[in-house]
Amino acid sequence: MKGIILAGGAGTRLYPASLPISKILLPIYNKPMIYYPLSVLMAAGIKDVLIITNPEDDANFQKLLGDGSQWGMHLSYKIQHVKKGIADAFLLGEEFIGGDSSALILGDNIFYGSGFEQMLFSAAKQTEGATVFAYETSEPERFGIVEFDAQGQAVSLEEKPQHPKSNFAVTGLYFYDNQVVRYAKQLKPSARGELEITDLNKMYLADKKLRVARLERGFAWLDTGTHETLLQAANFVHSMQLNQGIEIACPEEIALQKGFITKAQLQKYLEGKPKNSYYQYVTRLLKN
Repeated sequence: MKGIILAGGAGTRLYPASLPISKILLPIYNKPMIYYPLSVLMAAGIKDVLIITNPEDDANFQKLLGDGSQWGMHLSYKIQHVKKGIADAFLLGEEFIGGDSSALILGDNIFYGSGFEQMLFSAAKQTEGATVFAYETSEPERFGIVEFDAQGQAVSLEEKPQHPKSNFAVTGLYFYDNQVVRYAKQLKPSARGELEITDLNKMYLADKKLRVARLERGFAWLDTGTHETLLQAANFVHSMQLNQGIEIACPEEIALQKGFITKAQLQKYLEGKPKNSYYQYVTRLLKN
């Protein structure tokens, strides 16, 4: 399975903070925002990832992440010159995806909760259809919304509805089979001129090939597109790390746990790194 992180977008809701740099490179407490979606793909066992960026930010992403070999991964990059919507990621990534299945995650989405890794494994092993994740929200008008029937099956999808049929938002994490590019090529731009991910999911739903996994209470999903949610996410990460003594979204730790790299490789990677709290945590991994 291939992974895609959509890290484009102007980030205008975060101006002036995101004016000189992509919002996906802004820090969420002690690490760049992109570490969080990248860690989700890694937790799903995905090692081959395409990062879609703005032209002006591409060099900064490559400076931060490199080719991914430090984590036993292969990272490649693609520039999105024109903002055409989330589903455009599959047209830009057609060559990268090839005949494989793929997972797409938005660069400003953060997920955290018990049992999430097992949900990722379940979605990644599906060879037919699509899997999306739904989260109950108090502001359904801001998101794509999924409606369920009495048996808990998805029956409709609607993008930013004025009168939502449910409070369950479709989050920015999507798993698709190897037919996703074919589906994406059939999409027509919406009224706002974009290829909507909701329309893509509707096609899978119409073919009875869409699975919706609910993220239950006790789970955290944060869409960090505003100043308020950016602060909320930083406070959440700080609190969880302080209370539990772990790093959330630590690529080095996940790479070691998944067998992407060995302890010897991690030891070499740490040579010359600053002795701050983050790298002290990573160094302690070698002793466990």
